[in-house]
Amino acid sequence: MATNTINLGSSSIDVSSIVTNLSNNKRAATDKALAVLTTTNKTQISAVGNFTASLTNLQTAIKSLADGSVFKAHKTTVSETTVLSAVAEPDARSNTYTIVVDKLAAAQKTTSAAFPGSKEAVGTGALTIAIGDKSMILDIKPPANTLENIRDLINKAPGNPGVTASIVTGTDGAHLTLTSTSTGKQNAFTVAASGDPALTQLAFDPATDSATVVAQDAEFTIDNTKASSPSNTVASAIDGVTLTLTKAGTSTVVIQNDTSAVAAALTSLVTAYNQFVSQYQTLTKYDPNNKQVGALIGDATVTSIKSQMTALLGSQSTGSSKGPRSLSDLGIAFQLGGTLKFDNTKLTKALATSPAETQELLSGSQSVAGKLDKLITGWTSSSGILSQRSANLNARTKDIAKKTADFEVTMKTFSDRITKQYTALDTMMTKLGSTSSYLQQQFDALSKK
Repeated sequence: MATNTINLGSSSIDVSSIVTNLSNNKRAATDKALAVLTTTNKTQISAVGNFTASLTNLQTAIKSLADGSVFKAHKTTVSETTVLSAVAEPDARSNTYTIVVDKLAAAQKTTSAAFPGSKEAVGTGALTIAIGDKSMILDIKPPANTLENIRDLINKAPGNPGVTASIVTGTDGAHLTLTSTSTGKQNAFTVAASGDPALTQLAFDPATDSATVVAQDAEFTIDNTKASSPSNTVASAIDGVTLTLTKAGTSTVVIQNDTSAVAAALTSLVTAYNQFVSQYQTLTKYDPNNKQVGALIGDATVTSIKSQMTALLGSQSTGSSKGPRSLSDLGIAFQLGGTLKFDNTKLTKALATSPAETQELLSGSQSVAGKLDKLITGWTSSSGILSQRSANLNARTKDIAKKTADFEVTMKTFSDRITKQYTALDTMMTKLGSTSSYLQQQFDALSKK
């Protein structure tokens, strides 16, 4: 008798693999799209940031031109640097001065009579130390009445009018030395003592007593004009010039406009502009050989900015026809590729023959540098087009992150749903497999009868 076999088998569904494959297939296109959006946005943020940085670097390079400070730079020459030094401020004027230093300002110094030692008592009473209308009174009483104690009292006194104390010990004994902290006659001091006769040995009156160093003002002449100063640093004798006197003697001071500062500023302009052009070309290029496209290629904003800058730097002013009217008249010219080059020869000539016109062309609100500074501020300020562009790109970053998070929630829901469905299918198939085995057993039993 032939045997008939029924074998439905048992379930062997790999739910995990099925869910993973279905999820991967469902999310592949969206993952790719989000990845492209993320990369593109990051590239745009970096590109706009680099482009903006090249503009702000250029603005920094032209600052001294735009505000005119470069034309206030001076070169100071001193014939005898051992006699004095000189520093010219921006408001100084070109000139030559012959300065004769007769005396240097000095700070008063006094030395007391000798005492047996610095740690021995020198008397009791009161010491009054005064400079002009400022004074302090020290109460000298035991046991703090040695030279060391008096020294410390003077140096630590909160009302000290401007005197320092020290002790000098020689073969004859210990001396209290007092020195004014400032030079000049007006800073001479007096010391009055009352009490024990020993303490009066510290008294001093410059009108009657001999000082170790007499307080005096600096005395000098500037082009035969007599002058004096309580300090050896003199800022009020010559407009815009600070003199530092160091010894008696004669020296010539020459103040000149520093034309090299203008040349350095124009060199900085050219360098910064060329770096900007290089950045612009990198961000907007197309390389057909390597199929590379600049992050800002075809961008109307950056193209407009580049065009406006090129037009301004190549423009002619409407100023005096006697002086330079364009940057090319000062030696700055465009080269092939859009960069600039600088020839200092033309600038030197312009500064020598037309200094005022040259300054007018380069400095001030209506100058080339002034207008360029204003343009860059308009583009890069917090309300400028480039700042707004960066803000929009950063907002897009948040939007992409939200889309990514939302998509992950969607995929989690999808994964949970199909996991549940295939798990139910697996359970059902397992039950069918069990029923199939039972029926097979019954069939086999009947066949044997």
